[in-house]
Amino acid sequence: MQLPDRLESVEHLEDVMTTPSPSLVADLARVPGDILVLGVGGKMGPTLARLAKRAVPKREVIGVARFSEPGLRSALAATGVRTIECDLLDRAAVARLPAAPNVVFMAGRKFGSTGAEHLTWAMNALVPAIVAERFAHSRIVVFSTACVYPFVPVSSGGAREDTPTVPPPGEYANSCVARERLFQHFSHRYGTPGRLIRLSYAIDMRYGVLHDVARKVLAREPIDLAMGHVNVIWQGDANSQALRALAHCTAPTTGLNVSGPATGIRALAAAFGERFGVTPVLTGVESDSAWLVDTTEARQLFGAPEVSLPRLVDWTADWVARGGRSLGKATHYEVRDGNY
Repeated sequence: MQLPDRLESVEHLEDVMTTPSPSLVADLARVPGDILVLGVGGKMGPTLARLAKRAVPKREVIGVARFSEPGLRSALAATGVRTIECDLLDRAAVARLPAAPNVVFMAGRKFGSTGAEHLTWAMNALVPAIVAERFAHSRIVVFSTACVYPFVPVSSGGAREDTPTVPPPGEYANSCVARERLFQHFSHRYGTPGRLIRLSYAIDMRYGVLHDVARKVLAREPIDLAMGHVNVIWQGDANSQALRALAHCTAPTTGLNVSGPATGIRALAAAFGERFGVTPVLTGVESDSAWLVDTTEARQLFGAPEVSLPRLVDWTADWVARGGRSLGKATHYEVRDGNY
């Protein structure tokens, strides 16, 4: 696909993000059958479901969520995605979901965890147990997070899939380790093939680390450098790699780091400052450790992300400068104690 120089509107953004690559089409051809997307109502779910449907238009893509956002269900239906309303904490309701050979698990809870840890653990540990047992005979690709890893030295090149996943900081991160452990348990028990997608910071013009930094630079707000380095990846690339992982499942399931290149927050602030004609307001100093991942295995499987970091910076700067739509959901990438 020929990538544009700018994203003109939300509609243009979503069209670019949901245009399948030939490699995605080829990989999904290797895993026949319907695709069930559990937790389709989150930030990434709607575009992943649309991407899947455009890649395999003759197969059924089913999006499952509580659908608390007005209009989402009808919007998905308009693109050919079948929708089912379901509370994934309800075992009986999950048991009634249709069987599908391909399952993408996107449910989870992060923000608001502090003070409601019980719900975070229920969503991130109990729901995976319910789902893993119900779909024991499917392929299951699970959206996880780089937060399962401890901080690693910035000079290390990032945590690899064999880096021990405990003890990460905070209850949220530990509940995500529990999510992985439950899927691993049932994969060992039933031979369920799968992948645990340890995603680090997907980027959509409406939210993400680049959006956060760009907005702060433009508004002359202080930018904390304590978490001085991050990995970022275009959301379209992240969704594509997650779907392609259905053709690269292992039994038992194994982790797979998905993200783009590591970059410094200071460098990002400078890049946006140059584009806006603004001097960034920086506070603190960079730590010598961060949540960083090594994506060597994903690159071997999928190649490099289609959208480069410089293009993401250009797109984001243009979007923010024009006052493009924001979801108003900060990533809190600067948090180091794990409390969200």
